[in-house]
Amino acid sequence: MTRPTGPDAVILDYNGVLGLQPTRAQWLRLARTASWPEDDLAAFQRAFWNARDLYDAGQLSDLAYWARVLGSHPGPRLLRELLAADTDMWTATDASVLSVLRRAHATGLPMVLLSNAPAHLSTVLDTHDWRRMMTQALYSARLQLCKPDPATYQQALHATGVRDPRRVLFVDDRAHNCQAAARLGLRTLHYTGSTDALRTALLPAA
Repeated sequence: MTRPTGPDAVILDYNGVLGLQPTRAQWLRLARTASWPEDDLAAFQRAFWNARDLYDAGQLSDLAYWARVLGSHPGPRLLRELLAADTDMWTATDASVLSVLRRAHATGLPMVLLSNAPAHLSTVLDTHDWRRMMTQALYSARLQLCKPDPATYQQALHATGVRDPRRVLFVDDRAHNCQAAARLGLRTLHYTGSTDALRTALLPAA
């Protein structure tokens, strides 16, 4: 199928595009699992994010990451509970986005996932039904690199099978990730929740 104005392939972020952002209740569940005071959720979130880039890049094991968050090593049972609660926060998906992607997939549009995600979460995401729409799923923990490193986009572009980056659309909810992609010549869509914008970008009128 020809697309005179649409892209020849799309590279998609997961969280904030396909995946819904965690709810406050999910954050509180994780904080309680970590025995963190519920009235200091902001401090827990700071601890959670401080080492997340290294964790996402596969440079910290599950145990090493949670030891940094908690300030001490969790035992095996607590580590399993933390992993379960953490993973639960990132697996809910946006039905309206998936509807657009299914329509795009039906046209034969190649879709590649490019996500900053730790190894444990990556393995879980690969089991979900929507993963079948992806030509390939590239996760930072497996790449050993996180967006916005240029090499992540280059690997994703290669996975699309399209040589010209101007014919590939990159979709992400973070502006700096889109800016990095644009510097490599990719088309970009800074996704802010408008499925209409996503639909127009992926399914332009013939």
